[in-house]
Amino acid sequence: MNILIAPDSFKGSLRSIEVGTVIEKAFRDESTAFHTTVIPMADGGEGTLETLIYATGGKRVQTKATGPLGVPVSTEYGVLGDDKTAVIEVASIAGLTMVPAEKRNPCHTTSYGIGEVIKTAMEDGCRSFIIALGGSATNDGGFAMLQALGVTFLDENGKPVGKFGRDLQSISRVEWGTIHPLVNECTFLIASDVDNPLCGETGASAIFGPQKGANGEQVKALDHQLLSFSQLLQQDRGVDFHGANGAGAAGGLGFAFLHLNGRIASGAKVVADAAGLQTAIEKADWILTGEGQSDHQTLFGKLPFFISTLANEHHKPVSLLAGSLGKGYEALYEHFTSCHSIASGPMSLQESFDRVEELLYHETRNIARMLKVTKGL
Repeated sequence: MNILIAPDSFKGSLRSIEVGTVIEKAFRDESTAFHTTVIPMADGGEGTLETLIYATGGKRVQTKATGPLGVPVSTEYGVLGDDKTAVIEVASIAGLTMVPAEKRNPCHTTSYGIGEVIKTAMEDGCRSFIIALGGSATNDGGFAMLQALGVTFLDENGKPVGKFGRDLQSISRVEWGTIHPLVNECTFLIASDVDNPLCGETGASAIFGPQKGANGEQVKALDHQLLSFSQLLQQDRGVDFHGANGAGAAGGLGFAFLHLNGRIASGAKVVADAAGLQTAIEKADWILTGEGQSDHQTLFGKLPFFISTLANEHHKPVSLLAGSLGKGYEALYEHFTSCHSIASGPMSLQESFDRVEELLYHETRNIARMLKVTKGL
């Protein structure tokens, strides 16, 4: 019996690849009649690089770049198994978790390092890029990333501006002719689960600015600066991307990549396509997915729902394993063959974190035992 294991991470406890490994072990321990395939999933945020490297037999490349606070950091990018496609994960270069809580302020962060890593990958021979946008600490419209790729941003006196969010307001002229020549040979596929525009009530500053440390006045100022920046680029380039779906992702990095002819797509779909998930589903007899907390919100675009949608399209049964089943989880039965909480009884969140591998293993064994009997294995 072919078992496909395609989980999300259990946030705060297990990465998706670790979840998949535990589930696979439970099936293998139960019976050699189970043939397992693990495709750990991600939605364009943290963990996307690891997932794609694992799924395609790719490799990690260690490098250094400017971190979100302007200080050099050790980071990495991935090269897929095709040896042509680079994976850049924003969270590991300019990520919010890289900035201590007391230092979070989008006026003092920069996306410059992302451009540096792209430049390194280009010069190493990559021309196809998958950019995982989730988890950024920045709100600079991606201008600093473009700056690192050679685009020149000048103030009203004709002097180059700095590379931090606070410098966005000083830009009065843009020179694209200085961009790195290899950029024009590259394609950029942008993996994001965010469809916010650049500006306005649902824009980058209003929705994501506060979690990056912006106060109410800063949110208004940043939104105004992003609007002015977009108008400047519209005048210069003749295209208007500020209202495009996903332009506001990662503090406007989506907007910047659109100016590099980037294409924004569902992060889950990007990962699924690169990992060959569709083919794996077609071959599977049963599919398992999972996440840390499942409830009615799982149906609003979360990764397990994406998996169930594909499974249902192919008329394949799919089970959901969750750290806990929350309010309104009954709605999940319309989309999943079965739903399982791994908790074995009343316990605190900390205890569930501490015992997550044990609990996940034993609940998976229950599913495996049921399938072994019902399928006559």
